[in-house]
Amino acid sequence: MNREKPVIAVVMPCYNEEEALPLSLPVMLGILDKMAEQGIASADSYILCSNDGSRDRTWEVLKDWHSRDQRVRGVSLAHNRGHQYALLAGLMAVRGECDAAISIDADLQDDPNAIIEMVKKYREGCDIVYGVRSSRRTDTWFKRNTAHAFYSFQKTMGLQTIYDHADYRLMDAKALDMLSEFKEQNLFLRGIVPQIGLKWDVVYYERNSRVAGESKYPLSKMLSFSIDGITSFSALPIRYIFFMGIIFLIIDLIVAIYVLISYFTGHVEPGWSSIMLSIWFVGGIVLIGLGVVGEYIGKIFIEVKARPRYQIDERI
Repeated sequence: MNREKPVIAVVMPCYNEEEALPLSLPVMLGILDKMAEQGIASADSYILCSNDGSRDRTWEVLKDWHSRDQRVRGVSLAHNRGHQYALLAGLMAVRGECDAAISIDADLQDDPNAIIEMVKKYREGCDIVYGVRSSRRTDTWFKRNTAHAFYSFQKTMGLQTIYDHADYRLMDAKALDMLSEFKEQNLFLRGIVPQIGLKWDVVYYERNSRVAGESKYPLSKMLSFSIDGITSFSALPIRYIFFMGIIFLIIDLIVAIYVLISYFTGHVEPGWSSIMLSIWFVGGIVLIGLGVVGEYIGKIFIEVKARPRYQIDERI
């Protein structure tokens, strides 16, 4: 690894970003030029866009930019696999061809100027540098509080993640090699990367609005992403169900004692309402438990088939 004047690969996962790319690519190229002028990165640094089976003209836009500037490169997945897979495909595509890779979304909500600070920390000896939001003032009340709940719940479930960090990070060649050894099908890179270890640091930045296009992460996808992350890295939900079963067993014994005392003292009265409420409550808990166990079984089913996580159709 060259820490004095490293070759930096900026990896940008893209899905239907034909409107954003003409705005974001000049900005990213400008960052590369600025780092080359300051002597903190090699002039051979480049951008690699990972096209996640976009249905618009994203790939055509990338080809056009590649013809004008060879520093704009790309890989195109054979079909849409999701943000995490597109990001991993991009990181593995630049592995062995750069000293460090920086992942950032094409919408430029993550401040690209933080890249310069990331590279400086890399030159100081850091192997991984996480981009962390300094605040969530631009978020709505609902978005801000659900995000905080998301990170807090992850911590409760035993996940080792960086608070207020998405997928904006620098990873050096050593970290990329270690990442390649993780073979799971259910990808949650925010949980995988901290498990790598190595020397790491953070860079704080202000999050901006999208330069163009629409968000690819509505509430439904964020919830699904959260569930995937928790069930991919922690068995605590199943353990909690076990403890919940013990608690219900204790409650059941207490109720049984109460029923027996009521029976022998002649205070038994019809309790249709309490019985129905108990049935619905316990039935709901049972269904939740089955759902959690089913989530884990489903992941095992996917993992044991060991199918390719993604397939690259074309590269420029």
